[in-house]
Amino acid sequence: MVGGNPLHDVYGFRYWNNPGAFVEHIRPGNTGRFLGLLACMSQASFTVCGPEYISIVAAETEQPRKILPTAFKSFVWRLLGFYVIGALCLGIVVPYNDPTLAATISGDAPSGTGASSPYVISMDHFNIPGLGSLVNALIMTSVFSAGNGLLFSATRCLHGMSLEGKAPRFLSKCSKWGVPYYSVLVALAFCLLGFLQAAKSSSSVLGWLVDLITACQLINYMATIVVYLHFKAALDAQGIDRKNLPYRGFLQPYAAYYALGGTTIMLLVLGYSLFFPGGWSYLYFFLDYSMIAAFPLAFIGWKIIKRTKYIRPGTADLTVGGMKQEIDRYEETFIPRPTGKFETAFDRLFEPKKDI
Repeated sequence: MVGGNPLHDVYGFRYWNNPGAFVEHIRPGNTGRFLGLLACMSQASFTVCGPEYISIVAAETEQPRKILPTAFKSFVWRLLGFYVIGALCLGIVVPYNDPTLAATISGDAPSGTGASSPYVISMDHFNIPGLGSLVNALIMTSVFSAGNGLLFSATRCLHGMSLEGKAPRFLSKCSKWGVPYYSVLVALAFCLLGFLQAAKSSSSVLGWLVDLITACQLINYMATIVVYLHFKAALDAQGIDRKNLPYRGFLQPYAAYYALGGTTIMLLVLGYSLFFPGGWSYLYFFLDYSMIAAFPLAFIGWKIIKRTKYIRPGTADLTVGGMKQEIDRYEETFIPRPTGKFETAFDRLFEPKKDI
């Protein structure tokens, strides 16, 4: 920004003035800029989902009450750093009308390569040799890490659903090492759909899946928030103080109500462009809004078929069938393994200072 790049270009916030920080979309003027922001938020609704799946590793963690609070505390900073600050930096160094970026968004150029990444485009702007390839390598490590995490999450979800009778029984079968191999294979089969992005002719199919998955993820968030609100109500009804929990969020339950309202709004406006002249599409209306009907139908259908009842907060079993007592006994007898100096120093970056 101040001329430290190889071109010695003092660009500052140039691109925020020309062509501007907000692109017009569908409509001119401030309305168009607001719609452009809304389009970005719709894309972000797909991109931002996933990191919270770390809660699924609770069953695989030696001391979940100690490890998971540390992971969740760093979760906020990771969101702030990688999403908010990352998007801010890209908006400073890459204009929204960049030819390579515009061609990728319009579909004239393939988006399945690293060259379409705004990070790589920014490095090419400054003619920094080799740095674009380095950024590509870093992106690949990020993609590999995200893929591993999501594969694990999908596998464990399928395995858990199978144990509860909500998925085919064979998905619960495990190897002698405890790996649910059938669930892994099913999850890996869906990963092959990612290759649709490699060809321009099939990338539109991947776009359909992204729209459908975004709606599913937003509904998943809504369901998670509703479950938390019921959990909070159960704590209050049974006289359990949240201060006794190993981890608790800030500003609850108000933050949960805010998140529920925001998620609901994003779900409803996901296909907003369909309602402007010339934007109607039966296909995209189905992709964006069919899950709004499918989710409650599946919920009600399960209740009717399985004859399950709604559990009121005052009668909810917060010990999860005695599992809490089992975890208490496990932690009382747990002997932590010795850690090295490096691991101890790294843990202190995130763990709160212990009382002496």
